[in-house]
Amino acid sequence: MRVAATVGATASSSRHRHSSRRSRTGNTKAASGDVAGSGRIPQRRRPARAFTGKDSPTRKRRTIPVGAPSGATAFPNRSSVRSRLKPLLQDMTPEPPALRWRPRRRHAPAGAKPRMTASVADLIGQYDPSLPLAEASTPPAAWYIDPRIAELERRTVFARTWQFAGRLDQLRAPGDYVTCEIAGEPILVVRGGDGVLRGFFNVCRHHAAAVMTQPQGCAKNLRCPYHGWTYTLEGALKGTPSFVDECHFDRGAHGLVPVDIATWEQWVFVRLDREGPTLEEFLGERVIAEVKALRLDRLHWFARQHYLFDCNWKVFVDNYLDGGYHVPHLHKGLNSVLDFRQYTIENGRHHCLQSAPMVQGEIEEFASVRGGARANYYWFHPNFMFNWYEGMMDTNLVLPLGVDRTEVIFDFWFEDVSDAARERNEASIAVGNIVQDEDMAICKSVQRGLQSRAYDTGRLSIRREAGEHLFHLLLHADLSGGL
Repeated sequence: MRVAATVGATASSSRHRHSSRRSRTGNTKAASGDVAGSGRIPQRRRPARAFTGKDSPTRKRRTIPVGAPSGATAFPNRSSVRSRLKPLLQDMTPEPPALRWRPRRRHAPAGAKPRMTASVADLIGQYDPSLPLAEASTPPAAWYIDPRIAELERRTVFARTWQFAGRLDQLRAPGDYVTCEIAGEPILVVRGGDGVLRGFFNVCRHHAAAVMTQPQGCAKNLRCPYHGWTYTLEGALKGTPSFVDECHFDRGAHGLVPVDIATWEQWVFVRLDREGPTLEEFLGERVIAEVKALRLDRLHWFARQHYLFDCNWKVFVDNYLDGGYHVPHLHKGLNSVLDFRQYTIENGRHHCLQSAPMVQGEIEEFASVRGGARANYYWFHPNFMFNWYEGMMDTNLVLPLGVDRTEVIFDFWFEDVSDAARERNEASIAVGNIVQDEDMAICKSVQRGLQSRAYDTGRLSIRREAGEHLFHLLLHADLSGGL
């Protein structure tokens, strides 16, 4: 019996003939009827195999049905035919390559170096501090978005400079203390029984827990809540429960670790690194005299507020130091009480003073709480400012919480903090809130733009942005010193 097939090794072969298979005895297999009539015991039939050539991808066995005539072969099913034709079809019409999703490449502007792949040293080196203001640009955007730069700032910019830690009015009596965090380190400032102000790392020498856990308070001793170790107000180790016969344990060598501390006007400052200029040397005689003339000692602390900005801390400082450039465009209320045309910028070694004459504005909400002859805005490298108006002041402490998150702590001071003046003082703070809300929105927008492929650096205004240029120069010096 002839069976047709449509498979073959080449396109020209269209059918196969299969010869009869022999039995184990060597005789040709007969049909089932012949075997029965021969008188012999029929041999057990072995199932026939389907086509198992090299071009078969499956090599599956196919059994000839019982009772099939002699010479019958296993007929391949439709799927087998299709699978054996597939190589031929692929040769004739190749399949297109599988589509793969690829992330969109971010192309830097022409001439700009790729971000995040360069080393930290390369990123610092992209800023040229030798250029004068007329030729200078801002630091590259990577300084504002790269976590490695943020870590380097923590070890240099914040650990090596004088940092605001508290107010003197919080530390008047023996035992008064404040706690804070500076450059990721827990800090404790306390007035000793001898009346001396001291600063320490707020870390127990036993198992590293914080010794004092409240933001401020008054205590007779400094007691760790973990295992009860206590220290004197002067930082010496005093009590060690369950320590009796420990060998080679020197109590005198296990006091709280000190940090440098200094005071100026109404404020207390701390420096983590023990080397560097004193606070007076850092500020300079000129600015100390200028600020003394403002008679800040007549002001009294009134309130504190915390503002959270969705931006790098340097974005806030840049905004503060742009010489009032953004004020007419962004702060309509504040601009109404300032003579923007006579806005001045004066740089010192580590500070910048921006100043403008006050005018009688048309917006009553601002005019009623902002007065006097002149407004003075002081910035001290890297992150402390105070804004002075006649009869009031607010200080700004800028603290990085992450590469794109910043906390700014405002302390509000007024000459009159009596109950009679409370409503006016609160109205003044409300006006400040309006300004901060406007700054929050624009700083968030800037941070988003710094991550764009369209931006790397920007030029500076000679007329307005000298303070910003000073900030960038000092930043570069600090960061370079940490490489």
